[in-house]
This record gives sequence, structure tokens and C-alpha cells, in this order.
Amino acid sequence: MDFLTLIMNLTVVIKKEGKWYTAWAAELDIVSQGNTVEEAIKNVREAVELYLEDEDIEYETEEMIIYPMSIEPKGKKVKKHDAPTPSG
Repeated sequence: MDFLTLIMNLTVVIKKEGKWYTAWAAELDIVSQGNTVEEAIKNVREAVELYLEDEDIEYETEEMIIYPMSIEPKGKKVKKHDAPTPSG
């Protein structure tokens, strides 16, 4: 019997929250965290893999639209942060 390898492309949103980086795998609604961006990605990958080990889970592909939106708050001063970028 031949088997196919399933490769899933997931959207991971990373956000700095205090001293931690949180990583959210949007399509599966799984969240993890880490001290660095790289650690948060590693941890959310592990959480997704553990979640998908359950043989009863059916993965349904849904189209997600990621729309970056910029808003300039009127009369507000906003502190500028540099976005972290994962290495590698």
C-alpha cells in the first residue's frame, strides 16, 4: 500500500507579550510561547505536531485571508517598536 505525505501550510502569528513571544497557529487555533521568536515557533510547531498525532482529527482546509491594515490614530502618539524577525 502506498502512502502520501501530507504537508500542511499554516499561518503562525507571533506577538510580543511582556517578556514572552506568543505564537498562534491560526488555522488550528493552537497557541504556544517562548522567550524568543525562534523558541515560540519551535514550541508552536511541537504543539501542532502533538495535536495532529490524534488519529481522529480531521483537518479541513479553509481559506484564510490575511489582510495587513495600517491605521493612523488621530490625536494619539504611538510608541514605535521594531518587528522581530526569525533567523534562518
